[in-house]
Amino acid sequence: MTYEGTNDVKRVRKHALIQEYELFKMKQGESIVGVQKRFTHIVNHLMGLGKEFDKEKLNIKVLKCLDRSWQPKVTAISETRDLSTLTTAALFGKIKEHEIEMQRINELESSEKKVKNIALKTSTKKNEEPEDEVAESSERENLNLLVKRFGKYLKRKGIKGNPKRYTSEHNESKSSNFICYKLWKTRTYKN
Repeated sequence: MTYEGTNDVKRVRKHALIQEYELFKMKQGESIVGVQKRFTHIVNHLMGLGKEFDKEKLNIKVLKCLDRSWQPKVTAISETRDLSTLTTAALFGKIKEHEIEMQRINELESSEKKVKNIALKTSTKKNEEPEDEVAESSERENLNLLVKRFGKYLKRKGIKGNPKRYTSEHNESKSSNFICYKLWKTRTYKN
């Protein structure tokens, strides 16, 4: 009486476990081992309180409690196996096999995604430019880009002028044209 409780306590525990059994579902992210432990715990307690289960009904309950990602395996088991003779432990074993195989496949796919191919540009000594020339050409490209952007800015603001006069190509010539903004006239200067 002290350990099991009165008949009322047994009845309340039995109804609570029956409700837990009927509402039993796989939790999101739960492993099959976790599902098996929870399910076996409920069924064993119900059997201890006098509830009897048919193998087929237990197996159907297990298959129906699995989430959507298990649907192909559930279909395969229910079509190929006789659920009335299959033990619940054997059913969980088949499902666990599938879970291990899926984990292996997922690990392979994730390791393949992590591998990245890197292509490096190579050059021979004949095609290499000295570092100073490389830096100078890079600076020229940056300056030309800045001049283009500045010219677009001037056009948007409505200021007339020739932004090409600031490019390095234009400055390499013998003379340069500049606009004197005080007089608003173009002046030519020789280098």
